[in-house]
Amino acid sequence: MTASPGQAREPDIGTFLRARRAAIRPEEFGLPVLGRRRVPGLRREELAQLAGVSPDYYVRLEQGRGHNVSDSVLAAVARVLRLTEIEREHLVNLARSTAGRSRPAPARRQQVRPGMRVLLDMMQTVPAFILGRRLDVLAWNPLGDAVNGFSTWPAGQRNVVWRTFLDPRARTFYRQWDTVAAETVAFLRLDSGRHPGDPQLAALVGELSVTSPEFARLWAAQRVKDKTSGAKLLHHPIVGDLELAFETLALPGEPDQLLVTYTAPPGSSAYERLQLLASWTAPQTDPVPRVASSPASGA
Repeated sequence: MTASPGQAREPDIGTFLRARRAAIRPEEFGLPVLGRRRVPGLRREELAQLAGVSPDYYVRLEQGRGHNVSDSVLAAVARVLRLTEIEREHLVNLARSTAGRSRPAPARRQQVRPGMRVLLDMMQTVPAFILGRRLDVLAWNPLGDAVNGFSTWPAGQRNVVWRTFLDPRARTFYRQWDTVAAETVAFLRLDSGRHPGDPQLAALVGELSVTSPEFARLWAAQRVKDKTSGAKLLHHPIVGDLELAFETLALPGEPDQLLVTYTAPPGSSAYERLQLLASWTAPQTDPVPRVASSPASGA
């Protein structure tokens, strides 16, 4: 989203398309590879030919000057670049933002509905929490806190991205830290396309780019990925290794809030360890789940 000091600024759509072009081998389309190429992957002219548009038209698109680009052209470019469904969505978001058809909405405080707080409290045997924009942690239930330690994070740093890259404990907590780091950045990149011009996200990206070389490398890779479901391999400081499945549900009426739950098959070691954590937390917590008062990148 933001360029580093001394680096020329380039439209987001340009950096995304260049990164995707570089990942395509000309031989995959039967194109001859003659001589030495200055850049890897498809040339602009080659992509334009394969997509059925003029080279000048494509160059204007990549330079952020394609103000009236059609859906059919974007679909053709996405086909040549072999974009996934979520990458196609990201390309469309970037194109609409460049064209001025997707203006940033006024910032509003992220709030969790009272009904969702009650739901969190009722999920006594399931670790659960709510994520907002920029992967800010907005609320959690006692077991979610027992697994992740949200209440120990400083109030101004309750953000999954910040914790992943700048909290040294994260590299032990996430047994597959490299995978978690890549997926976290890919989701943040997707969020940036859905909400162009977000100053709080730009500030978060700027801080992390300066302080974490790993984040800067992953951010520059232009990968996008949605947060849906999968496995979490954790090392809890008290109960040891946990192999959990996670599900992510978008909240009706709150498209920028996600309910995340962790589960383990009954009878598994992870299930028994979750039950142990639940027994420790249940009698010591208030009936209302704790809510983050000030996420890392702003409310």
